[in-house]
Amino acid sequence: MEIICSHYNIVYKIASLTGIWPYLKPKTRIFRVTLLTMILLTIFVPQIAYQFMCKKVQCTYEAMTAYLLSIVVMLKIYTFQLNNRTIKDLTQHLFYDWKTLETADEYEIMKSYAENSRRFSLIYTAVFVFMSMSLVPYILDIILPLNESRPVLPPYKGYYFVDIREYFFQIYWHSIIAWEIIVTGVIAHDCMFVTYVEHVCSMFAITGFRYEHLFYNHKGKTETALNADESDIDEKYDKRVAFLVYTHREALEYAQLIEDTFTKPFAIQMLIVTIGMSVSLLQITQQDDILEAIRYIFYVFGQLIHLFCLSFEGQKLIDHSLQMRDKIYNSSWYKTSTKLQKLIILVMMKSLQPCFLTAGKIYIFSLENFTTVLQTSMSYLTVLGSV
Repeated sequence: MEIICSHYNIVYKIASLTGIWPYLKPKTRIFRVTLLTMILLTIFVPQIAYQFMCKKVQCTYEAMTAYLLSIVVMLKIYTFQLNNRTIKDLTQHLFYDWKTLETADEYEIMKSYAENSRRFSLIYTAVFVFMSMSLVPYILDIILPLNESRPVLPPYKGYYFVDIREYFFQIYWHSIIAWEIIVTGVIAHDCMFVTYVEHVCSMFAITGFRYEHLFYNHKGKTETALNADESDIDEKYDKRVAFLVYTHREALEYAQLIEDTFTKPFAIQMLIVTIGMSVSLLQITQQDDILEAIRYIFYVFGQLIHLFCLSFEGQKLIDHSLQMRDKIYNSSWYKTSTKLQKLIILVMMKSLQPCFLTAGKIYIFSLENFTTVLQTSMSYLTVLGSV
């Protein structure tokens, strides 16, 4: 299969860099994932050691957001590794479905959704790299210059079993570089996921487009089954409708495959995001140091962006799966024979049930539920604040 594709080049490069691209050579994939895991452990072990050295509940609160992010990164990376065969099937459709397009209009539809995923990858990468680098003093000196030297603040709290004063800059630059690398794992996972969702949305859009133009001939005029060649036209449209039923079923199966692959990891991630956001908001309200407060503000923004992107894509899938019935209804179905009308009604009935992306089959990703999570986080914040 040809991997180099201009529509998915950004996603391919980011995913290959972190070892989650399913068509990498096994040795290359294992090496990159192992390297990323070892780098993650160089962050996670000092964080755990910090807890044993501090032995205070406040220390746990201060460092919990970084702990949770490390767990999320590990979960995201190994979601692709443990479901490599399924991920291959999902990725194969990204390239195979382009060969099934019939007209230039269908090509433009699929291209627009591929451009959406490419645009998301660029913006998402830029935003998270900027946010993770914003705590570096040299970057802050450019954004918010001061008349005095700015204190150096590491991205997370950790204990490295050495004298921190003697090895401060070595520890500091390790934390910065390692943090940037593990953030790449988050970016790669989310970009791949969004690419899959955008692709299944394009499949629904193309199928709907074909239904809208089902009863048009190559000259753009409506064909009817109310003429001398009624039997021939019925047979012709029977084949077309059968083909569209098949493509619609493929889109439904692809959406279900995405759901089955990511629902369990997303359940854990939603729990972590809710707890992490509550703890980060609590730290913001209790911090006297502005630089420390900025760090937790960036944590909250990162969690909000991450959750919003998942909810937005989930809402998009719901809307596209439901729009199928509207596009069928807007076609010239009433000019066809009774036999074809009955076939089309069956397809419309199938479209009454929307496709969902869920977390553990409990939480449905949608813009409405996005606000619910925010309200829940604020409730947990109130409880933690009282404790």
